[in-house]
Amino acid sequence: MKAKTVQAAPDLRYLQMLARQYPTVQAASSEIINLQTILNLPKGTEHFISDVHGEYEAFLHILNSASGVVREKVDALFATSVSKADRDQLATLIYYPEEKLSEVAAHTEDLEEWYRITLHRLIDVCRLVTSKYTRSKVRKALPKEYAYIIDELLNTNYEFHNKRDYYENIISTIIDIDRAEGFIVAVCNLIKRMVVDRLHMVGDMFDRGPRADIIMDALMDHHNVDIQWGNHDVLWMGAATGSRTLVATV
Repeated sequence: MKAKTVQAAPDLRYLQMLARQYPTVQAASSEIINLQTILNLPKGTEHFISDVHGEYEAFLHILNSASGVVREKVDALFATSVSKADRDQLATLIYYPEEKLSEVAAHTEDLEEWYRITLHRLIDVCRLVTSKYTRSKVRKALPKEYAYIIDELLNTNYEFHNKRDYYENIISTIIDIDRAEGFIVAVCNLIKRMVVDRLHMVGDMFDRGPRADIIMDALMDHHNVDIQWGNHDVLWMGAATGSRTLVATV
């Protein structure tokens, strides 16, 4: 005689929690569609860094450049249309926007035209690095002061004539009301945020180098990071708790 299969009753606590979050069939269906669709998007870039050892300047450059991924995106877009010198300048601008803007302002005659060209290029880069994410995720990452404008620029189809005028008017207005520098900084920071989805620190932030505290401050401000402590980090933790042996070691 064939044994009967007994199915365990679903845990009502979980169903009740789901019912509070998705109270209708439509709400549950929308979330299923959303999650199923996300599975078909490209996986976000993950950045692994280890053995920084307090060398904060090198670490910050690695963080800003995403170990070359930012430059890779710039080259992917502009390798055949923009000179290497201009691509170098654009990549450096994304890494260090405030510093580069000060340098450009001091050495550029037609600053408004430079702003116009640069804004177009930055939006192209930003559109590329955000293309693997849902619009919802991108919107959550947008800087509040420019969220609406950046969202419009990222999602405007430049091929349509009426949208082209709209797009150009946004760029012109940003320049005309003297907000180009602030907007450029915001877009550069957004590019750096979106080019790496998650940062993994795989040990040894401390020891040897001069300013591990700057590294830790940067990690605390990072949007998505996990840390695996290394043996050098553990030594510093022990020293911080008062171990005389470890204080002498570090």
